[in-house]
Parts: sequence; C-alpha cells; structure tokens
Amino acid sequence: MTNHSETSDQDRPWPTELRLSDQGRLLVVSFNDGRQFHLRAEYLRVESPSAEVQGHGTGQKKIVPHKKDVSIINIEPVGNYAARLLFSDGHDSGLFTWDYLHELGREHEGKWADYLAKLTETGLAR
Repeated sequence: MTNHSETSDQDRPWPTELRLSDQGRLLVVSFNDGRQFHLRAEYLRVESPSAEVQGHGTGQKKIVPHKKDVSIINIEPVGNYAARLLFSDGHDSGLFTWDYLHELGREHEGKWADYLAKLTETGLAR
C-alpha cells in the first residue's frame, strides 16, 4: 500500500546545476522545476543545517555572526540527495539536501530578514 502523504521522488525538486560564482561567495543552484536561486555563501553559512547552527531541537537555532566575508571553497556530493559545502571558515558539517537548498531559495527573503533582525536585537555584526 502506498502512503500518499509522502512526496514521491518525481515530485521533489532535483538540482540540475550547482555552480560557484564570485570567487565562492555565491552558489547558483538550478532545479528541474525551472527555478534558479543565487544563494550567498554568508546566507548558506548562517542557515547551515548542522547541529552547530540549528541546535539539537526546536527553538535552539543559534545566531552566527561575522560571516559577511565567508566563501565556499568546495562542494562535495553526498550520495544522490545532498551536498556538503566547505566554507572558508572551516565549517563543513552541514549536509544541504536538495529539498533544503530549494527551501533556502524559496524562503530567502524571509529567512534573511529574520537573521538580520536577530543580529540587530543582539548587537552582533554580519
């Protein structure tokens, strides 16, 4: 019996291109649904799916300051579902699944505004 609440692999966004640009400061991600996102390394670093950033449960996300000048120095494929991004500050523990990269692209405006607001609230700098 098929569980219809699960998204089939055919319905999931699948990257057709991952390309670094602007000396590693920009990741261009194109998907099979026709969407293309230009994601800054700083944004990807502060939204890393790693436990170091996200914490170990709901509401534990950490604000990561001082990443304005970070870049991506390498992209490593992980199976057929994700990429590990290696950042110039040594961070490399987050696995960016295709679904998460698509979400970061779709929700960029809101997530980035939230990040900037939290920096301001805490008196921290980019």
